Amino acid sequence: MPQATPAMIELIRNEIRFPAIAHKKITAAFDGGRLTSDGGVLLLAQAERELGICSQLAACIADPRDPGRVIHKLDDILRARVLAIACGYEDADDLDALRDDPGFRLALGKLPSSGAGLASQPTMSRWENAPTTRELARMMAAMVDIYCASYPTAPATVTLDIDDTCDIVHGYQQLSFWNGHHGERCFLPIHVYDTATGRPVAMLLRTGKTPSGAEAAGHIRRLVRHIRRHWPATHITIRGDGHYGRPEVMAFCEAHGIDYVFGLPTNTALRANSDIVAAADACAVKRAREDRVVLRSYAEIRYGAKSWKCQRRVVARIEASTLGMDIRYVVTSLTEGSAEHIYDSLYCARGQAENLIKLHKTQLASDRTSCRSANANQMRLILHTAAFWLMWRIQQAIPKATALATAEFATLRLRLLKVAARVIETASRIRVAFASACPDAAVFRTIAIALRPAPT
Repeated sequence: MPQATPAMIELIRNEIRFPAIAHKKITAAFDGGRLTSDGGVLLLAQAERELGICSQLAACIADPRDPGRVIHKLDDILRARVLAIACGYEDADDLDALRDDPGFRLALGKLPSSGAGLASQPTMSRWENAPTTRELARMMAAMVDIYCASYPTAPATVTLDIDDTCDIVHGYQQLSFWNGHHGERCFLPIHVYDTATGRPVAMLLRTGKTPSGAEAAGHIRRLVRHIRRHWPATHITIRGDGHYGRPEVMAFCEAHGIDYVFGLPTNTALRANSDIVAAADACAVKRAREDRVVLRSYAEIRYGAKSWKCQRRVVARIEASTLGMDIRYVVTSLTEGSAEHIYDSLYCARGQAENLIKLHKTQLASDRTSCRSANANQMRLILHTAAFWLMWRIQQAIPKATALATAEFATLRLRLLKVAARVIETASRIRVAFASACPDAAVFRTIAIALRPAPT
């Protein structure tokens, strides 16, 4: 009997054994060769080339390296990080394991088995910490440019939803602040979305306290000014909760022809308003007479707080139930539409922005802002927003009649990105062989065709 060689012993040691089937033993090992478990990264790479995100972001950062000694171009470094985030690898550490993955190498325009691999984790981390505050501002402006360029022509109207979200910190990082409402030491980054289409517009890391009226107005002013460079005639409507229904914000919007719908916190004057009191009493009586569990009605008034320079339209949503009375208020510059339309159809639609924030945070891990430096955390937020754009573009390429057209990012990743493939390289071609039994092969093929670059 031949003696086992060291290679055979190592192979046996690394084998994984499974229960036998039909008297045939089953063994497995990670020795399949040039395989990738992220074959869908090629779709992401096509989406990134179409949008040009990483090249635009890289152009905002000064690169002091000697061009003759550069192995990894800056846009390739950012591209690898963004593609990894979209595929579910949210930490820079993951790039060490993906450096020689054939799928990622192809996505970055590299041959699967020759040449330098992807940039390593130390390189990624250095570039996450490299941009200055001024360069980050240019990168955030570039993200707004990408948003505007994503429309083939300037839209007649857009509605932008602005909101902040609690991002719990992992230590005493710059800008971290104790927030009594959330009961956490956190950041409160601002997210802005074009909710009707699901497009991200701007993401800004900021301290953990609620933005003041002056701060909120400043952010909106800079955003609107940049959008106006692309779309001077587009009508803009801004929606937000009570954090943004501040006199400074409303005054800016009114002075620049921007409509708004903001939540309005209740106060003694609103609760004592005779019109609202009468509408609330009538709603409660009607609910009791009709023996309903809950009944909703609406009212509107002209109201001016002491800090306001004029009176504005305020809509009240009145809800009487067996548990008591609940009244919510909205202030708006819109003159058309009933009170019910303003609240239910316009204001409540901003709830979709909260769903988009959840996609950003939980399915793209944009709350992994664990760097000490505020600039590095803002850089991470930008990179995760770039990954959001890639997932959005994949979603847009899916035929509307298919179930995946309305799927969340986690489902798209599982069904379209986490697809095993064998990469076969010969002297004249590279072939990527996906599993014959892939359940979403038809959708994958449709997306690949939709994202195929035009012939030059």
